[in-house]
Amino acid sequence: MITDGKEVLIKVENLEKQFSQMEKKALNGVSAEIRQGDVVFVVGPSGSGKSTFLRCLNLLEVPTGGKIFFEGTDITDKSNNINTYRQKMGMVFQQFNLFPHMNIMKNLTIAPMKLQKKSKEEAEAVAMELLSRVGLADRANAYPNQLSGGQKQRIAIVRALCMKPDVMLFDEPTSALDPEMVGEVLNVMRELAQENMTMVVVTHEMAFAREVASRVLFMESGSILEEGSPDEFFGNPKSERLKSFLSKVL
Repeated sequence: MITDGKEVLIKVENLEKQFSQMEKKALNGVSAEIRQGDVVFVVGPSGSGKSTFLRCLNLLEVPTGGKIFFEGTDITDKSNNINTYRQKMGMVFQQFNLFPHMNIMKNLTIAPMKLQKKSKEEAEAVAMELLSRVGLADRANAYPNQLSGGQKQRIAIVRALCMKPDVMLFDEPTSALDPEMVGEVLNVMRELAQENMTMVVVTHEMAFAREVASRVLFMESGSILEEGSPDEFFGNPKSERLKSFLSKVL
């Protein structure tokens, strides 16, 4: 699907998620579009459904209602192999999820070799190029426990990029980091945005969202309450709820 000259990579229609019948819906009729090259930031108070929404995009959380189209295919249709589409969606979590018993190079090459049938040489060449880009080429033979939190998160981003994804999903990628390590991770994300990587980012880093986002979504109680460009969103919020939220976090 093409709109405004840019292909719609992800189209979400009336997405719902309820973890149990006893609880209210974590997502309540969420609809959104992410186009090629979009850098969409999702913000809101804790418990508003931000991470659940992000994790539904590649079915790490299975929706209880609605549809998700990725590159034109309804990935909520059980007849489609979700693992095929997950390979095109890089995911970076709060925790780094690196294999502790493998060195960094092995962490980066295992998925391209197993899932994409890349040769060892090809996978390692891509990994080294990406490690150089994030300033960690000298750590290829190190193990995760020898790295700082900021280094581990940069490695986690590189691991996702080694699969050459069409979109990158970030779930609060700096929330587990010491404050002085946050900048090095944001710098990598900033460069990806400048290179037109399609990104969906759940974050509490408001200054970064204002700087880098092409669009910002505000979630509250499982719904998207407001969205707009960073200038509109931060400079001229429409709803009283968003005004209240921004007054507390800016």
